[in-house]
Amino acid sequence: MLIELDPVERITADAVGPPGERAFYIQARRQNRLVTILVEKQQVQLLAASVVEILARVGKETGQGPPEEAMALEEPILPEWRAGRLSIGYQDERDLIVLEAEELMPEAEVEDEEEESEESEESEESEEAEEAEEAEDGDETPAEPEEREPERVRFWATREQMLSLARHGAAVCAQGRPQCPLCGNPLDAEGHICPALNGHRQSSDE
Repeated sequence: MLIELDPVERITADAVGPPGERAFYIQARRQNRLVTILVEKQQVQLLAASVVEILARVGKETGQGPPEEAMALEEPILPEWRAGRLSIGYQDERDLIVLEAEELMPEAEVEDEEEESEESEESEESEEAEEAEEAEDGDETPAEPEEREPERVRFWATREQMLSLARHGAAVCAQGRPQCPLCGNPLDAEGHICPALNGHRQSSDE
C-alpha cells in the first residue's frame, strides 16, 4: 500500500527520548492526514546531507523555510512502521522534492528445529500409517503463504520545507551523546570501552 501526501503542509525529522535512548521519526501532514515513520539516526543524517546535495545541484535560490520552533513533532506520535529504505529526488516540472520511505520487512523465520522434529516423529510411524496419510493428502502440494509487499509512503515538499527538515534533523542528531575523540563512538555518562585504547575504559570527563 502506498500512502502519498501531495503536497505536504508540513514535514519534519525529530527525535524523542534521552540521549542514547532516542527514537527518531520523520513526520508529515496534509490536511487531516498525519503520517509518522520510525527511522534510524543515521537515516536522518543521510537524508539531511542528501537534501543539501540536491539543493546545490538544483541551483535555485531557496528560502529559509519554516523556523525551528515550527519543526517539533505533532502528537500523537504513532509510527506507521519502521523505514528500511529512504529515497529522495527532485521533480523540476513541479519544483518539488519527493521523499519516499519503504517499510522494513522482518526476515522470514526459519523453523528448522521444528521441521526436524516433525520428520523424526514421522519416521517412527509405520509404513502403513504413512501410506494412509499419503492417500488422504493425495498429490496436492500445500500452498505457500504469500509474501506481503512492503508498504511505502511518499511525501512531496517544497525546497524550503526540505531545507528546514535537513537543518533541524542535522541539529537533532548533533544533540546526542558526545563522541569519544579517539574512536568516535558515543560516550556514556560512565565512559565506554575504547577500542583505540585496547579495550581500556575511556572516561566521559576526559
